[in-house]
Amino acid sequence: MEGDILKLIGDVTKEDDLKRIVDSTVNHFGKLDILVNNAGILPTGTVESGSLQVFDNVMATNVRSVYLLSHLAIPHLKKTKGNIINVSSIAGKRSFPGVAAYCMSKAAVDQLTRCAALELASSGVRVNAVNPGVIVTEIHKRGGMSKEDYAKFLEHCKETHALGRPGTVDEVAQSIAFLASDNTASFITGVTLSIDGGRHAMCPR
Repeated sequence: MEGDILKLIGDVTKEDDLKRIVDSTVNHFGKLDILVNNAGILPTGTVESGSLQVFDNVMATNVRSVYLLSHLAIPHLKKTKGNIINVSSIAGKRSFPGVAAYCMSKAAVDQLTRCAALELASSGVRVNAVNPGVIVTEIHKRGGMSKEDYAKFLEHCKETHALGRPGTVDEVAQSIAFLASDNTASFITGVTLSIDGGRHAMCPR
């Protein structure tokens, strides 16, 4: 039914929760057309200072959940010739100090996107990713950044993003909708699309 919304609560690091989410969705709607893998965490920590527990948490949330949800959804997506959009990051394409585990996780998501795109192309299932730059959300503060530091971080975006500002959630959402639509993106697969105000192309001096 158009406008019908099914709300489910779960932990993407728990296999049983992910199975329940996919099964409940298919049971409710009768099919699955699109999977958007959007869960992610961004804790700070260098290779030297970051704990193994933080690394494991990042990989479980940012990579393992994407792999497993895709695995569970693919049989249903093959039936509808649907598609997958993974929410990666500019950190999957460029390197930044102090968030090594996060950068590694997003590089893994980009590679997973390309591998799955090749594996599923013959079934008519497209797989793409969006790679946002700095987007105004709560992820940095939830990762430990103070309110004051976050304000300075957003101000610094005037220098780190060619368009001179951070992005918005709507700008990323519209890009996801574009890739998900067979009307606009039917011949696009295996793409990691930068939604980053030009940050990926910058080389500050």
